[in-house]
Amino acid sequence: MKGQPPAVGTRSAAEALQRALAAEHAAVYGYGVLGARLAGTLRGIAESVWAAHRAQRDRLIAIASGTPVAAAPAYRLPVRPTSARSAAQLAAALEDGLVPAYVGLAGVSSPDLRAFAADGARRAVARSAGWRSRAGAAMPSDAFPGLPDAAVEPRPEPGE
Repeated sequence: MKGQPPAVGTRSAAEALQRALAAEHAAVYGYGVLGARLAGTLRGIAESVWAAHRAQRDRLIAIASGTPVAAAPAYRLPVRPTSARSAAQLAAALEDGLVPAYVGLAGVSSPDLRAFAADGARRAVARSAGWRSRAGAAMPSDAFPGLPDAAVEPRPEPGE
């Protein structure tokens, strides 16, 4: 039914959902930290994305079976935000961290949950690209950022 949370029907789906939730917790924390290094339009963008991550976290909590993984009191951030540029680099790294979690969730059997996960991965990749652009950082060379190499193997041969 449209508007209803997708079903979590298996243990592996529940575990994948918990990983996505843990990644969203980390993103919420990280955006709270990096926002202090931004001003003006960039701060507004970061606040909007922070709110989107909080909403996504809340959706994941609502559809979790069992006890949802709790947020940690603090997280080790991959980039120390000391300027607007490094804050944008941190935002890109946070978004990059969400991609594998959502890709893992996209592998479950529920079509609704797969669509939900694919949308989460797509949004994270798009936000990462935007933050990389703002930071003047290079885009990833991977065709499918967030996917482990094994996920794109074996490579098809021409004519297959």
